[in-house]
Amino acid sequence: MTGDHQTLALLLFSGFVAVTLAITTWVSRRRHGSAEEFYAGGRLFSPMENGFAIAGDYMSAASFLGISGLIALYGYDGLLYGVGFLVAWLVVLYLVAELVRNCGRFTLADVVAARMSERPVRIAAGASSVTVSVLYLVAQMVGAGSLVALLLGRTSGAAQAWTVIGVGALMVIYVSLGGMRATTWIQIVKAVLLLSGTVVLTVLVLLRFHGDVDRLLLTAAERSGQGRAFLAPGLKYGGDWNSRLDFVSLGLALVLGTAGLPHILSRFYTVPTARAARRSVVWSIGLIGGFYLMTIVLGFGAAAVVGPRAVRGSNAAGNTAVPLLALDLGGGAGSTGGTVLFAVVAAVAFATILAVVAGITLASSASVAHDLYASLRRRHGKHRSEVAVARWAAVGIGVVAIGLGLLARDLNVAFLVGLAFAVAASANLPVLLYSLFWRGFTTRGAVWAVYGGLLPAIGLVLLSPVVSGSPESLFPGVDFQYFPLENPGIVSIPLGFLAGWLGTVTSDEVPDEAGYAETEVRSLTGAGAV
Repeated sequence: MTGDHQTLALLLFSGFVAVTLAITTWVSRRRHGSAEEFYAGGRLFSPMENGFAIAGDYMSAASFLGISGLIALYGYDGLLYGVGFLVAWLVVLYLVAELVRNCGRFTLADVVAARMSERPVRIAAGASSVTVSVLYLVAQMVGAGSLVALLLGRTSGAAQAWTVIGVGALMVIYVSLGGMRATTWIQIVKAVLLLSGTVVLTVLVLLRFHGDVDRLLLTAAERSGQGRAFLAPGLKYGGDWNSRLDFVSLGLALVLGTAGLPHILSRFYTVPTARAARRSVVWSIGLIGGFYLMTIVLGFGAAAVVGPRAVRGSNAAGNTAVPLLALDLGGGAGSTGGTVLFAVVAAVAFATILAVVAGITLASSASVAHDLYASLRRRHGKHRSEVAVARWAAVGIGVVAIGLGLLARDLNVAFLVGLAFAVAASANLPVLLYSLFWRGFTTRGAVWAVYGGLLPAIGLVLLSPVVSGSPESLFPGVDFQYFPLENPGIVSIPLGFLAGWLGTVTSDEVPDEAGYAETEVRSLTGAGAV
């Protein structure tokens, strides 16, 4: 890219960073140090504000960069990611939003531990939440690296590394100084910017083809080199039975994983009531649904305007399809319009990464402090000490995410998020649903459900083509690939539910039926909710 692209994009991005740091500083001066303020923003946000924040949290680099890139490369099969991400919100809306808000306080473990032996359950749920969050953070770091590679013409690996480190440092500042209140406002600002930028690009793509969607799709198919196969199922997931099973596994992970994502569940605690939590989800579904419809246009637009070969030449995983599309729509390299549009898209994508990593880091640091630390040190009620631990945890999590992000920088960000969803669906969702709906559920069942989904999901990923055995793997030079699928959900999700059932039926513990009745009344009516 030219110096103009770099300068303008960096100026716009610097402006966003300045605004968000100002918000963080303003909030840090007004905080009073309580756990409720740090973890839940004082529960003062309206449903609309929280809906925008949820959308900002959910519309990540995987959505903006990864899904559009996959559509540009694989056509119909890439579109399936967006469908899975959106349908997942129906599970959240009808099964967990209100119930989680009524039963919990700050984290997933609060819901599960309500009628269980608290210490083992909190340790298991906290460990699972941190694992999911780190996997999700890695995807955002990879997205940051891809953007920098494009901005700098891939001439400096050191520049990519320093940018990833910079993103990590900023997210630690947002979380440690501003807590949930600053993070929420950053996500709201980012959601407005992202939706605005996506609308502009979508309109420009449709104008390029005079509003003729058929012509857009046919041009994309023609330039793909695959013909009509580009618009039909099977280009990525239909070659053999392994790829078909991989698709089913991915779909299960995407649809079921959202309800187990720690940073999404934590957003339900930032509103005052369960009804507000439900209305927040309705707002977010509308915003997210519109966004994913536009990513379909952008993906096929990138295939038709830029071409899959150029997209793959810039980034093998397709993560730079949208910035390249913006450059072309604005008039091409060297034009003023192209420079401005490319810079705006790059800056919005950077803003997206920063806002999402802040939300995920906050959720994971809350799990470390509120669940792991509080359980291991038995210092319940010492909120100031717990909040201090959460701030230090944000630093540690940031360091881990930066390191893994540098290691996995050549993988598609949407695919990386798919892995995080698989772990969330395998470890967090079974224990959450059993806790809410099974009267006979016990402590052993809860612990087994978490580890019975978490360990197989991670183990199968380590033994899959993602890590070794193929040129696109993390370690292409070695081969310890024994599991043929890239996404473990089809195996690990049933194992999580099975382990929870098995742990319960083999337990000597008498189920706390009075505790379940109390939880049921509280979850459905809100009586006694914090």
